[in-house]
Amino acid sequence: MNRILKHHLFWPIAVLAALLLFNFLYSSDFFRIGMRGGRLFGSLIDILNFGAPLILVAIGMTLVIAAKGIDLSVGSVVAISGAMACLTISKGTGGDSLALVLTAAGAALGLSLLLGLWNGFLVAGAGIQPIIATLILMVAGRGIAQLITDGQIITVNSPKYQYIGSGALAGLPFSIFIVLALFLLASLLTRKTALGLFIESVGVSPRASRLAGIRSGWVIAAVYVFCGFCAGIAGLILSSNVASADGNNAGQWYELDAILAVVIGGTSLNGGRFYLTGTVIGALIIQTLTTTIYMTGVPPTITLVVKAFVVLAVCLIQSETFRQALVQRWKTRRYPAEREVARHV
Repeated sequence: MNRILKHHLFWPIAVLAALLLFNFLYSSDFFRIGMRGGRLFGSLIDILNFGAPLILVAIGMTLVIAAKGIDLSVGSVVAISGAMACLTISKGTGGDSLALVLTAAGAALGLSLLLGLWNGFLVAGAGIQPIIATLILMVAGRGIAQLITDGQIITVNSPKYQYIGSGALAGLPFSIFIVLALFLLASLLTRKTALGLFIESVGVSPRASRLAGIRSGWVIAAVYVFCGFCAGIAGLILSSNVASADGNNAGQWYELDAILAVVIGGTSLNGGRFYLTGTVIGALIIQTLTTTIYMTGVPPTITLVVKAFVVLAVCLIQSETFRQALVQRWKTRRYPAEREVARHV
């Protein structure tokens, strides 16, 4: 039993199960899943669908944090990606052709890769601290997204493009399959090749990694490029889901939610060992919490406050030091006589 309690996935799964149970007790229809128009509908399906962009961003953020970095620009990259894709489609002359949609997606992802490479260059090449390097793009990225959209909300009428975020495959939202594909790709690259060990080694000590023959600069640049790629896909899903691009609001707070998902999943901000499965569970916890807040009718003015307190509670529950302090405090209150005797011995 003690071994189960110490497993890095135990507390995230327990918190997610508790949130789902609370929602079920609040609304008995929470677990109900129905079929309509050839696709599944229900609260659980909505959590997976709406949580897909956050899961993607969090997967990329996991590898960046594992390499002892941070990426505060992912929200801006999400906005830029969606803006570029929607602008390409709105200016295109191919109507709703598949070629135009693929061109738009390729342009958006290509730009996202370049932005990730820019972050990697600033951190690995120029030696700028990750929080400062990515803060630059976080601020400038919103401006770039607004320049692309000319400060307006670009709307598109392309069923093929909308299929990315709101389409269905085998009854499930298509975005779920995108997440699954990227998760499998990241897992294979980091667990079936030496890349995962390189990332963890760089996260533990970049200098020692270089002395051991690992090109730590290339590894750091690679994780930032991959994080940009994940944010770019998330931008496609978000913009296609609403058939529009909002350079000012799209992807807002995604950087913070992604970092929280990574931490809740058990990955340390100090770098080193990382857990992709834990990150996915952490992202699902955040999305479920968001759904719970809206379902219970919490006023929008205090939504972020409630969310912050719940996330804080989750992080404290996961902290072994905090749990041991609580147990010790409980013991001293329950057995004051023994404590007094022990003090005098």
